[in-house]
Amino acid sequence: MPGKVTLVGAGPGDPGLLTVKGRAALEGAEVVVYDRLVGPEILALMPEGAKKIDVGKTASRHPVPQGQINEVLVEEARAGHNVVRLKGGDPFLFGRGGEELEALSAAGVDFEEVPGITSAIAAAAYGGIPVTHRNYSSSLHIVTGRAKAGEPLSIDFDALVRTRGTLVFLMGVAALPEIVGGLLGAGMDGDTPAAMVENGTLPGQRRCDATLDTLETRAREMDIQSPALIVVGEEIGRAHV
Repeated sequence: MPGKVTLVGAGPGDPGLLTVKGRAALEGAEVVVYDRLVGPEILALMPEGAKKIDVGKTASRHPVPQGQINEVLVEEARAGHNVVRLKGGDPFLFGRGGEELEALSAAGVDFEEVPGITSAIAAAAYGGIPVTHRNYSSSLHIVTGRAKAGEPLSIDFDALVRTRGTLVFLMGVAALPEIVGGLLGAGMDGDTPAAMVENGTLPGQRRCDATLDTLETRAREMDIQSPALIVVGEEIGRAHV
């Protein structure tokens, strides 16, 4: 009997933010293929007898290339297994979930996608930052701070600045100087409020507050490390939450 792959978003880290449907899929898995940012409390929900495959990736370090991950999913499903592909956050938000489902579709493998709560909203919320506020911003823009290997960031900073909305950068710790420089170079006021939330929704969460001009310095002083998101917008520190 052919198997199936369920692509599950594990959320930003707090196990309470795993969806009911995602938990049910995980508890019924025979094979679980998981990423680095999936927390231990969520991994503990795997069935005791399930086959566990760690394909975790860090910035600039991919011990299991994406093509190989795709092959693992296809092979395990063709072997008749109920496979859960467990990803941090939401699989379709800079999570390469679309690439994996394309591979499954091309191979004729049955699949389903269970959305997850993205850190772009949840980590900011846990840090006391509303990503929209009618008095300060009317739009939200989520941007990846990671470029393809060997390539520069491909971000239209001029367009982002013109929106005058809240900007959230994911996976941008290593590229913080380029992000700050790009926004300033596009004309954003250096006094614009900015913040970083490290380990959002987890017990070790920290918030770094600054302005766009001082964000790099403040982040260095606090030794902010990945995973952390960057938020830039007028509502930071002004909305009463």
